[in-house]
Amino acid sequence: MMASGESVTPLLKEYGAITRDALQRFLPQQEPRKFLYEPIADYPMRGGKMMRPSLCIATTKAFGGSIDDAINAAVSIELMHNALLIHDDIEDGSDERRGEPTLHKKHGLPLALNVGDALVLLSVRPLIEYTNILGPLCGKQVFEELDRMGIESAEGQAMELGWRQYNQCNLVDQDYLLMILKKTCWLATIYPMRMGVLIATRGAHDLNRYIRFGFFLGAAFQIQDDILNLYADDNYGKELNGDLWEGKRTLMIIRLHGLATKSEKARLQLILSVGREARDPADVDWLRDRIAHYKCIEYAQRIAHGLAGAAQHEADRLFSHLPPSRDKDFILGLSKWVFERN
Repeated sequence: MMASGESVTPLLKEYGAITRDALQRFLPQQEPRKFLYEPIADYPMRGGKMMRPSLCIATTKAFGGSIDDAINAAVSIELMHNALLIHDDIEDGSDERRGEPTLHKKHGLPLALNVGDALVLLSVRPLIEYTNILGPLCGKQVFEELDRMGIESAEGQAMELGWRQYNQCNLVDQDYLLMILKKTCWLATIYPMRMGVLIATRGAHDLNRYIRFGFFLGAAFQIQDDILNLYADDNYGKELNGDLWEGKRTLMIIRLHGLATKSEKARLQLILSVGREARDPADVDWLRDRIAHYKCIEYAQRIAHGLAGAAQHEADRLFSHLPPSRDKDFILGLSKWVFERN
């Protein structure tokens, strides 16, 4: 039985606020303000769920560390996350992020691209201090974790972009799950948790033990995010049907292609062969109608709930031995919270 998700939201707010306050120290207040440093602060200050830095802090504390131990890693994770959001929005041609225009819509593509690049570099700065805090050996491992996460994320993004660029439609669920393992799970769940364990235990634990839980949790999170994209409201902060407009190969689209008739497959492939700017609203409506007809959302929901159940099993195995704490409850509650969030 899944732990309660009620333990998650309070710590997301608490640790999110702490991370945003600490983040200010790493946002330069210098020229060129208008063209670089003010836009750099835009996405980080818009809000967001703050799941990634909160998971890092909670894992650190659950294993006996402190907020002070974890805060630099949490800030780094949040800066990196926002940098990749800027790049994702450019690559996807997205119009909206967290209820406001995307950065490239506000400032143009060249400035937004440079801001994203600068944020990636700024995200490294908080980690430099771990060389002194943890010692040279663990400090080196911190950067090895950053390197692993960065490569995994880039590979996952390349898979998704490549499928769209070359109109690959004959995909299966395993292709999607491998892509989100790399693109979503490493930054969203695996890396923050591994960093928390590394910082708290000074490298005493085998970090590979936490990949399965991070994958199951992150995959359930991403599939639910894809589903929410079809029912976006004011709290969601993204564009309704944005994934359909962008031609993303979500689990629902892969399922649709697998069940569609020959003529439907041909139309689906034709719709997905063009860029967002050439896609017709009638085509998006047709995609939604066929997704509903073949019950693709219900199929994705079953998979997401199965993954969340597997995540809960892994969480119980990995964290049940730890002493009771709000942070342990937070981690154990994430598998249920995935479906309670907006």
